[in-house]
Amino acid sequence: MRHLLCCLLILTPFACQAPSAESTPPADAVSASRDVCRELAEWMTGCFSSAAQAAADPEYFEVRLVMVPIWRARDDGPWLYIEQAVATALDRPYRQRVYHLVREADGVRSEVYELPGDSIDFAGAWRDVAAFDGFAPADLVEREGCAVHLRPAPSGIWSGSTLDDHCRSDFRGAAYATSLITLHRDSIESWDRGFDAGGEQVWGAVKGGYVFDRVEMPE
Repeated sequence: MRHLLCCLLILTPFACQAPSAESTPPADAVSASRDVCRELAEWMTGCFSSAAQAAADPEYFEVRLVMVPIWRARDDGPWLYIEQAVATALDRPYRQRVYHLVREADGVRSEVYELPGDSIDFAGAWRDVAAFDGFAPADLVEREGCAVHLRPAPSGIWSGSTLDDHCRSDFRGAAYATSLITLHRDSIESWDRGFDAGGEQVWGAVKGGYVFDRVEMPE
């Protein structure tokens, strides 16, 4: 039985969330913070596909992941619209989220938000992000405890996860969900799983995460 992942994440070319006036860092520290955001944004924006993995292993579906920046004029950090769909049903995405990239002391936090109203109304909105001009971040619903905390590795990649059992979920009998993410310049590895109250896995890929390779943006 193949398992659909519920993918999280991720990011665009903006400045990171501004520091408070009480602890304003030196100019070079602010610049470095913004560079981190831009780097992750460049890696994450675009279209990605798990087609190669699905062709090699029938345990995985062919899934398309699209991430685009929205609200570019904001100065509180990058906001992205994320859409995931099985290749055979691209017009019916199974996951639609908004992510907000925030700088942390030792990395970056990707906060997760649900869209207002019926999310299917935004299906395909990555083609024209003006669809998001009619509302603001205050209209989103944050999935508290579901943020992914990303840290840089010596090899140049970024990786991170949700914290313990903080991301509550009742999907398919789960009590909580976890997400493990590894970011490369041209690929994303994402392993999302749901667990019951006893810590037994009830949904998600079993052997490992989905591997999404960068592909050309569809028209």
